[in-house]
Formats: sequence, C-alpha cells, structure tokens
Amino acid sequence: MTRSESFVHWFRAAAPYIHAFRDRVFVIAFGGEVAHDPKFVGLIHDFNLLESLGVRLVLVHGARPLVESRLKARGIRSQFVRGLRVTDAQALQCVKEANGVARVEIEALLSQELANSPMAGSDIRVATGNFVTAQPVGVLDGVDLQHTGVIRKVDAQGIRRRLEDEEIVLLSPIGYSPTGEIFNLSLEEVATATATALEADKLIFLMEDALGVVDPKGKVLPELTAREAERLLQSEVVQDEDVMLYLPCAMRACKERVARCHLINRRADGALLLELFTREGIGTMVTRDPVESLRDATIADVGGVLKLIEPLESEGILVKRGRELLEREIERFSVLEHDGAIVGCVALYPFPKAKAAELACLAVHPQYQDGGRGERLLKHIEARAKRLGVKQLFVLTTRSAHWFVERDFVEADVARLPEEKKNLYNYQRRSKVFVKRLASK
Repeated sequence: MTRSESFVHWFRAAAPYIHAFRDRVFVIAFGGEVAHDPKFVGLIHDFNLLESLGVRLVLVHGARPLVESRLKARGIRSQFVRGLRVTDAQALQCVKEANGVARVEIEALLSQELANSPMAGSDIRVATGNFVTAQPVGVLDGVDLQHTGVIRKVDAQGIRRRLEDEEIVLLSPIGYSPTGEIFNLSLEEVATATATALEADKLIFLMEDALGVVDPKGKVLPELTAREAERLLQSEVVQDEDVMLYLPCAMRACKERVARCHLINRRADGALLLELFTREGIGTMVTRDPVESLRDATIADVGGVLKLIEPLESEGILVKRGRELLEREIERFSVLEHDGAIVGCVALYPFPKAKAAELACLAVHPQYQDGGRGERLLKHIEARAKRLGVKQLFVLTTRSAHWFVERDFVEADVARLPEEKKNLYNYQRRSKVFVKRLASK
C-alpha cells in the first residue's frame, strides 16, 4: 500500500469503533511515573482525541514517585503492609502535596491549545472533586495503617453530571470521610471502584513495562475472559509486576458490570489508539464473556461474509457468489464472529436422498488463521450434518487438499458425488473431491 492507501484503509477500519465509542465512558488509570515522562504529552494528545470523538473520559492518576521523593527529602522511611502504605501524619502531608502537584500538572497539560499539534483548537474542561468517600483500613497484621483508606462509595451521579457537560473528570488516589478526614488510596482501587460505580464501557490500565498478560510461552494474550485470567493467575506462569497488580482489578471489574478492561504498555507511541481502534490491539483485553462466537448466519451477515470471501473468490480459491445468491442461501451458512466482525464462515448443503452433504465456502480471515478457527468451523459443520442424519460429508477444493486430508477426508472420484451435485460439477474448474464418513452418535 502507498501511504495514502494505508491511511484510508486504517481510517475506514477505525470507523466502526468511532461510532461505537461516542458517549461511552472510559476510565483510564496510570501511575505517577507516567505523568513525569516526556512521552506523557503524546498521551495527553490521545486523551484529547478521544474526548473530541465523544468519549466520556475519567482519568485516575497515581503519585507514588512524588510521594517517595518527598518522604526521602524529609528523611522519612516508607513502610508497607500487604502492599499498602502505612500513612502516618507526616506521610499524609507528603501524599497531599504530591497529589496536588500531579493533579495541577496534568490539568495544565490538558489545557494546552498548541498550534500545529493535536491540541490545536481544543477546549477541554477538567473537573475534579470529592467524588470518593473512604474510611480507614484499620489494623493489618498488627500494624495500624492510620490514614490509609478503603473506598466506601463513589459518587457516580456527580461524575456523570460532569461527563454530560463534556468535561474530563480527573481523580486523585485520595478519599474523604463525612467527618472531613483525608485518606490515602491506591490508584488501581480508585479506578476499579469508579469504573464499577459508573458501569463503564472500558477500564484501561496503562502499565509501565509489561506488554500485556502472557501465556506459558511468554506470548502476549490479546484477549481472555475473567475466568481464564483467574486460572492463569493460579498457574505457574510468571507475569510482570504490573500485571499481577492490575489483572485482579480487571477481573473484578468485569464481574461487576464493566464491559471490558484493557492492560496496555504506556511506552509504545499511540498505544491507547492502537488498542482501541484496531482489531488486533496492542495489549490484553479482559472480558466477562468470550468476544468470539460461532452461530447461524442471518441476512444481516451478508455484507460481512462477502467481504471475507471476495479476496478468496478473486484468487480462484472459492467459487464466486454474488450478493443475491448469498442472500438466498444465507440460512445454510454459519459464521464466526469476533468482536462484532465476521472472521470466519462455512456453509452446509444437504442432499437428503443420498444422506450426504457438501461442506462449502470454508474461510477464515488471514489475521485469525493461527487459532484453530478453521478446525472449529469444521467440527461445527460436522455436528450440524449429523443432526440432519448425514452419513457422508464431501468437499470440492482446488487449493486446500492437504488441509482436508489431515482431517480424515479421503480423495474420491467425481462419481462418488450425489447425482444432483454430479450434474452441477464444473469440469473446467477441475476441483478435487474429498469425502469423510461421519460416525453415528
């Protein structure tokens, strides 16, 4: 592709997400180290872009590096219990100072209207406030954590009002009590509680070093369900420290009505946009239910199926089917849908008199061919054929002979085809015939 073609292709591919994200609530959490990275300006630009597209943003920032530097300057040693800071009066003063500085600096960056930059013409308003009510953690392992708190309530209604006024809501990891006390909180808990209270569409954690959740081979998993994540955490697979911190929060949020959670590396330029506006993403997405489903096709799927099979038809791998024919035969198709897009299809044409059926139009999108999806479509169609009383499944192919042989299909003569199919056989195309006997239930 030329640069222009690549841009047009990407922009068209992003269009469904642009439509889907308008007026949706995203909660984005990032550590205090992010705000002091020179690359944070690029992330601010991406926040601005999301806001301009109609996304309702809640940003939750951390401040741990700033807190640590202030404690060190005063000669105060940090103390932690189960990962929670023991916040005495001196530490609380450092927490208040650090969060105040972090919040003001982020607000300043969001207020930029730099010419010749993505912020040009922006008019972002930032809302902060006492949206989080907290109470003391109390004593853990015999240690009083003092001003370290746990969240009691998030004022979801108050936050929604600010979002409806097209303001970005910026939350610090601080909570307040009805008696006027201030409590030090963790950013991941504030983000998770806020996303849950808002029933947010997305909860996004920007990680420092991790690229995402990895499988036993160390490969980043682009997506997994909350249940799969739980099993993974219980396994011996070694995960990055950030993953161990944020993944349990993502699992909990998904179980409590947050649609999707994302764990992405904040260092990659445009990571947020790549994760949100490309189908393959760049990190790990956690969902309550699988994002991929195999189902019977409907008339609404015709466009998606055509888009999937047209490249294969032009290469001569599949027989050409026009939209009109596909609309008439769509009930014979099953489709594999991934996150709203058709990534696989297959059709079954029964011949009841011969107790046989043709498997046709088996196709999987090139980006999804390594996950056993073709095998899944085949098994689905075999099960469907058995329910119809089919004893013999056959397929005609010009380019995929080995794939079918590896799955117990045997090459056969055209004479083995049912009479009706034999009369329609295209001798110019010279497709090979492969047959598989289906065992009875």
